[in-house]
Amino acid sequence: MSSLRQYVTWIAAVAAVILVWLQLPEDWPITQPTPGETLNQVLTWIFWILAIVIVLVLFTDRHQPQASVVEVEGPAFTRYLFSNTRAGLFWLPIRLFLGMSWFQAGWHKFTGEGWLDGGASLAGYWERAATIPEGGRSPITYDWYRDFINFLLNGNHEGWFAYVIVSGELAVGLGLILGALTGFAALFGALMNMSFLLAGSASSNPVLFTAAIGLIVAWRVAGFYGLDRYLLPMLGTPWRSPVRSGQGPGGSTA
Repeated sequence: MSSLRQYVTWIAAVAAVILVWLQLPEDWPITQPTPGETLNQVLTWIFWILAIVIVLVLFTDRHQPQASVVEVEGPAFTRYLFSNTRAGLFWLPIRLFLGMSWFQAGWHKFTGEGWLDGGASLAGYWERAATIPEGGRSPITYDWYRDFINFLLNGNHEGWFAYVIVSGELAVGLGLILGALTGFAALFGALMNMSFLLAGSASSNPVLFTAAIGLIVAWRVAGFYGLDRYLLPMLGTPWRSPVRSGQGPGGSTA
């Protein structure tokens, strides 16, 4: 991996050019004649592969002596909001709101029809999302996501996938309500919100997604008034007070 360090900038530049190309309007002269759907799909895959390579190279190279590291300290307010355990009181109602929303959604599917009895409701949702109306616009903007939905539909995967959605919503809801691994619960909730948004379903997803991002950033303290108060120290993320330990904010002795 270290041998790829010198090429990271060029790899990132290529990925950026591909992304710009994919996002150019179809009526721009630079995109005429249109490259075709197949080429766009190939470029999309290349972009994501390059993005993953960049992240892996930078992550594995982070401890090398030649790796340049610049620490950017955030404002005092954001440090308090995302790192101070007292801010857990601020995140508590947001966490409970988000948790109850996910748990109620999962419970409605768990006790209702069309989900755990074959996934007919999920299949209907996929069909509406993937259908391109005549003379109109499909709810799904990105072709690669429409291809993914059509793949699930053509393979009749709604039966087992419905269990994934229902169990995921219930697990995320319980995790947030109890404050257990809040960051992970919020992350998986945000992924489900993004999946629904990509399928063209807005509903409450923008609000839930925004709240989830806040909990993800504040993962160290968002569950302090919950099970994370005991779970995170067991996993190696202890809360400590610089004042009580006799250290200053930067870790030096006060």
